[in-house]
Amino acid sequence: MKKILKNLTMAASAMALTVGLASSASAETTKLRIQTHFSTETLSGQMAGEFIEDVKAMSNGEIEIEMFYSGAVVKAAETFDAAATGILDCDMTGGAYQTGKNPAFQFTGDLTGGYQNPYQQYAWLLHGGGYEQLNKLYNSHNMEFVGWWIPGPESLSSTKPFTGVKDLKGWKFRSPPGVITNIFTKLGASPIVMDFNEIFTALETGIIDGADAANLTNNVGLGLYDIANSTNYPGFHSMPADHLACRKDVWDAMPAHHKSILKVGMQALGLKNSTINEVKNAQTAKELRAKGVNLNTWSDEDMAVYRAAVQESWEEFATTPEAKELLASHVSFLRDLGAMK
Repeated sequence: MKKILKNLTMAASAMALTVGLASSASAETTKLRIQTHFSTETLSGQMAGEFIEDVKAMSNGEIEIEMFYSGAVVKAAETFDAAATGILDCDMTGGAYQTGKNPAFQFTGDLTGGYQNPYQQYAWLLHGGGYEQLNKLYNSHNMEFVGWWIPGPESLSSTKPFTGVKDLKGWKFRSPPGVITNIFTKLGASPIVMDFNEIFTALETGIIDGADAANLTNNVGLGLYDIANSTNYPGFHSMPADHLACRKDVWDAMPAHHKSILKVGMQALGLKNSTINEVKNAQTAKELRAKGVNLNTWSDEDMAVYRAAVQESWEEFATTPEAKELLASHVSFLRDLGAMK
């Protein structure tokens, strides 16, 4: 009897060892090198760190992310190409930086006043065929669109008065590339395209009068209101969606559950990011007013002038079949929502 029990114990131990080895052998790892243009000091940079921890926990450590902050490897606008060519694995900046490749990239992130809040824009992504529409474009550039995180409407910073359209005449400001330059040129301003991480110095030295950078809270993190004493709140001109996009072969090589974890992780990041920014921006607005920063709310008349310039610029900017298709998808969805006539 003892011999039988001994044999059974040995067999059970061997089976457990075999199962353990099989489990270890089947565990798959994904290692990703990702760059974001945000610094660790900004709220968005902190949220990117939370995303890494969420993905690590959900994957039980199978997904390892090395994040490069503040454009540490290449300039923000070069991150997409760095990922597509293998210098990095994924890009966590924004699609609008790539409008030089195809103007359609403008409509992969920022509708420049089309959507009124992040939740409408997420709705297009999740329920309006957004993933499929975006990946038609991204896949043609050897990249896979994974998800958005949208801080919410941005506020412009200015060293000069900023009360309405009349203040835009001759106003030199940092602008990202894309349709926003067309819109503000129509309104009399002088947009200057420059890298995200050059803004503070350009503002400090007077090269620019103001900046299109981020929302109130992230602008504080960038130190812009240490120099600029005027801004607008609530924001209206821009609501960029930063993306996560990975090189196509890296994405295709991932096991299905890793892909799902990254997509769901981005959706969680998006919700947390939009809601925390809504709270933080309200708090930041109070703090800035107390410090003497002028927070201007533009009139309905000024907003009508701005929106007219936006819709005209959209049509002018959509010069490729891909751009026309993406714009039509957004406009159709906005009209269905009753957010656009």
